[in-house]
Amino acid sequence: MNMDFKSIDKSAQREVTELFSSTFSASEGESEGQLIRTLVLNLSSNIDNQEIICFGAYVNEIIIGSIFFTRLKIEEPICIYMLAPVAVSNKHQGKGVGQALINYGLKELKNRNVDVAITYGDPSFYSKVGFDSLSEDTIQAPFKLSMPLGWMGQSLTEKQIPVIEGHPACVKEFNDPVYW
Repeated sequence: MNMDFKSIDKSAQREVTELFSSTFSASEGESEGQLIRTLVLNLSSNIDNQEIICFGAYVNEIIIGSIFFTRLKIEEPICIYMLAPVAVSNKHQGKGVGQALINYGLKELKNRNVDVAITYGDPSFYSKVGFDSLSEDTIQAPFKLSMPLGWMGQSLTEKQIPVIEGHPACVKEFNDPVYW
């Protein structure tokens, strides 16, 4: 399968929202699909390529996968982005699309001098793309985690992930305990 990866802007809001909504509704049920639809609608309407970055995987100009990276703000002089959410269309799952898209996004973040990427999700999936379990003693989550084993990180530099003092702030779109 010949995929193209690209940065996505606000003009793709409808197609990105539909991709996430249909993917999460099919795998997690209608209520989760609606929750993620609202999140992605808000994220995609505020893509600014600084605080909120979105990438897509395309085949023949049709979106088949998408990821968001959002800035975590901290007092320390370190640049941290959170990878979430991720969606791959139902008919393209299990073909390496998600991993290829995440690897593309991480490479783009490295090019932007981002120090650390974190995520909150399935450890068996995210470990395949270089994420390791992350203690909240190292970097706290913005909210109480319902699944602490899903808090994962990866250094995008030659250095280890440093211990961050204080509580990071997420973008306003994630500023709701329901996502954590």
